[in-house]
Amino acid sequence: MLLAEENAIEAAHASRMRTRIEREDVPFDWTSTTGFLSQTLEARSALIDLIVVSTDDADAFFPHMTHVIGDLLVHTGKPVLAVPPACRGITVHGRALVAWDGSQDAEAALCSALPLLQVAKSVTLFHVDNGATATGVGEAARYLARHGITSTIKNEPVGFERVGEALLREVAMARHDFVVMGGFGHARTIEAIFGGPTRTMLRECDVPMLLVHRR
Repeated sequence: MLLAEENAIEAAHASRMRTRIEREDVPFDWTSTTGFLSQTLEARSALIDLIVVSTDDADAFFPHMTHVIGDLLVHTGKPVLAVPPACRGITVHGRALVAWDGSQDAEAALCSALPLLQVAKSVTLFHVDNGATATGVGEAARYLARHGITSTIKNEPVGFERVGEALLREVAMARHDFVVMGGFGHARTIEAIFGGPTRTMLRECDVPMLLVHRR
């Protein structure tokens, strides 16, 4: 009975999604698969540019989406667009916030986000000085400039445990439309135990987030 009910829900969901995608006038395939969520998506990620998933953790029958997104980032190396359940789209021509700590994950996220940042209304490089040693925020701004993107640098000297709070506050105060950041830059076991910026953002951010983890 539960399976029949779930199939009916998924059929209705498929009908709604197909209708929405058809209005976008882009080619697409629709595949229905039974299996574990993370492994199923990972198996189909070889020749794709972006994985789009919800951050919704409300369904008790599904694994926590934070874990699913973490698996996808770490195991596939593909950019993941994490969309909060209340969102109905992403305003690509709006205000972009780039979380920058100089890490390899931040570099990968910045490079992957270029097509979005080139059409954004504004780009803010939110420099989180948490002790990471790598590429400086000035170099990141120059990289964007070479691609025709003007950015604003905002420095935020906070510790690792407060990065997520600072990002959430910035998103709310400046009304950014989407966030670009490296995902699970510290060991996932550490983030699982102590929290972390990625975990905080996935659970509390109310705008779409483009996440990238360099394998």
